[in-house]
Amino acid sequence: MTEGASARTTVTVQVDGQRLLLTNLGKVLYPSAGTTKAEVMQYLSAVAPALLPQLRDRLLTRVRWPHGTDAQSFFEKNVPAGAPSWVRRVVIESESSRRGHEFVSYPVIDDLAGLTWLANLAALELHVHQWRVDEQGTPLVPDRLVVDLDPGPGAGLAECSQVALLVRDALTPVLPGPVVPVTSGNKGMQLYAPTPMLRDPDGTRALAQGLAEALAAAHPLLVTSRMTKTLRPGKVFLDWSQNTRAKTTICPYSLRGRGGSPTVAAPRTWDEVEAAADDRLAPMTQLAPRAVLERLHRLGDLMETPRPPTSR
Repeated sequence: MTEGASARTTVTVQVDGQRLLLTNLGKVLYPSAGTTKAEVMQYLSAVAPALLPQLRDRLLTRVRWPHGTDAQSFFEKNVPAGAPSWVRRVVIESESSRRGHEFVSYPVIDDLAGLTWLANLAALELHVHQWRVDEQGTPLVPDRLVVDLDPGPGAGLAECSQVALLVRDALTPVLPGPVVPVTSGNKGMQLYAPTPMLRDPDGTRALAQGLAEALAAAHPLLVTSRMTKTLRPGKVFLDWSQNTRAKTTICPYSLRGRGGSPTVAAPRTWDEVEAAADDRLAPMTQLAPRAVLERLHRLGDLMETPRPPTSR
């Protein structure tokens, strides 16, 4: 679809009982693919049953591309001016490296109306913490651990898959719930595991750091636990710092705003990861929105019902 009269449309709709004014529905947000704002909304509406549980009670940082993914983007934490009054707001004190301590009014998105409002703002990427807030907006201890696998130059999803298997084998005896792999929609992969027994707010960070350092020591040609760029060619950086309280990661089922066709942070099966660990068998690629929706229909929500590998 090309931009023209349709890009300037303005319509009023009712979503989940909320009145929304939607603008520029024909605006192309992914120029390489011709994907419009309306099509972004259609994806979010279809994926909402799986995406909303991942967003629920989590403070939301957005990355917005108001002029499309070939133009400038910006991170946004505070609820923007003019936001609907029904958008849930949670104000917390946040430590900023530039301003010191400041108060931030975050949105918390629990329904399709909120997702539609975000899409209307061209907020394509949705980033969340690993902890939730209670009904009063008080931060709770992290309810999950995330292991971020970031491939360096010369490495890719095959190497990430090899490391993912090492992480899974190390975490399975330690944590009670399943470890779920998610291709990030960008270059790498994240692994999520529930942590219901941890009560220390820094417990997940300490666990992830210890795991990263142990795997880097045991597999020095494949894994590094340090961000130093000179150490990363051909290796996978196991970023344990994503579990610090201030950090966020891309939410599973969120779109990514990188150039080219839209991709999604997509849960995967362990069979896929095992096959991708040897990329001669089944090279793994990042998934597009249509593929994610087809997988949801066929496999169900892998964040809720992850499928164990059929063999190892």
